[in-house]
Amino acid sequence: MQAQNCPGNEVRTPVMKLLMITRTLAEFASIQGELAAISKLGIDQTVASPRQWAGREAELQRVRPDGFDLLLTDCWFSGTASVRLGNHFHFYSRIAEVIGREKWDLVHIDEEPFNMATFHALRACRKHGVPAVFTTWQNLNKWYPPPFNFFEKYVFENAAGAIPGSKECLDILRRRGYRGPATEIGHGLDPTVFRKRDASRLRRSLAPEGSFVVGFMGRIHQEKGLDTLVKALAMLPKNAVLLLVGRGPYRVEMESMIRRLQLQERVSWLPWVHSDEVVEYMNAFDVLALPSRTRRNWKEQFGRVLIEAMACETCVVGSDSGEIPNVIGDPTLVFHEGNEQELAGCLRGLMDDPVRCGALGRQGRQRVLDHFTYAKVAHARAQFYRQISSAVGEMNALAV
Repeated sequence: MQAQNCPGNEVRTPVMKLLMITRTLAEFASIQGELAAISKLGIDQTVASPRQWAGREAELQRVRPDGFDLLLTDCWFSGTASVRLGNHFHFYSRIAEVIGREKWDLVHIDEEPFNMATFHALRACRKHGVPAVFTTWQNLNKWYPPPFNFFEKYVFENAAGAIPGSKECLDILRRRGYRGPATEIGHGLDPTVFRKRDASRLRRSLAPEGSFVVGFMGRIHQEKGLDTLVKALAMLPKNAVLLLVGRGPYRVEMESMIRRLQLQERVSWLPWVHSDEVVEYMNAFDVLALPSRTRRNWKEQFGRVLIEAMACETCVVGSDSGEIPNVIGDPTLVFHEGNEQELAGCLRGLMDDPVRCGALGRQGRQRVLDHFTYAKVAHARAQFYRQISSAVGEMNALAV
């Protein structure tokens, strides 16, 4: 690490040279705020991202590097090809050259330990003597066939550290045999963007005056538990309406259920909204619901829409699938997955007590400010980066 130049007798903060390898930026340009926050903490950061991913080049065009350098690099089996292969076979063909061209203090491979990209980049890190950490959001103890089990074993044995996205992910990591340093760090957002604002004009276009608007944003897939939400709506008074924002293969089945329950006049669909409009929609809802349901090969890893709504002071309710209860932080707003009676009870209680609903919304924003901002996430990551770098430095000094 190099020391920052500071005037007078101020303490000098070591500057760390970090290489972040991530496809997330090519999928969600919004995370650039998190990268910018890290760069403000004495991290000289270069972000390597695929030139394209699943036809979402437009996301990269929205990136305006703030405090970090952006390096677009070739990625094999990226996008639609990688999706067909489960997003595990892609890798960066020139990443060894990138890793070898500078003296990095640390490389963060923002991929699962069983991915080809992680294995490939970590081998290059080992060759050039650079410590590396990886990310994991795996919250199920799955069996991996060759070569993925080999990739995972290699990464566990050679990585300097791990960043699981939740305590559940950390528990799975330990159960699978990883024994190295690890710290759990979830998602963050910009609370100056996601905040309470007047959305009355949009709300009037969505529902009649006096309606109680329940919103859902996400993939229209079976595991998102939308059948539970629609059945719960049928148990509520007729002034309760539902707005579903998203697209997916489960829509046909959901539309059939909505007709069967005669809820056509109380359910609206929007297949997509621009990311810049998400804040306004969050503010137009009385409640945002995330009724996810665990499947054999999936359960909710975080639920980013929860913190987006909470930051807007919109009350949230969610099932007990995966990380949802830990994100919400209030057991009175959590119901057992698949239980439409419990969900209807949660929603009816909020309908009948708007003062409590508003108070819970304000409480949710405070929870976001305490745990889920870019600044909070950046501080935790920078602290872990320095911890790993210092530990590796001490080990190298002892070896000499």
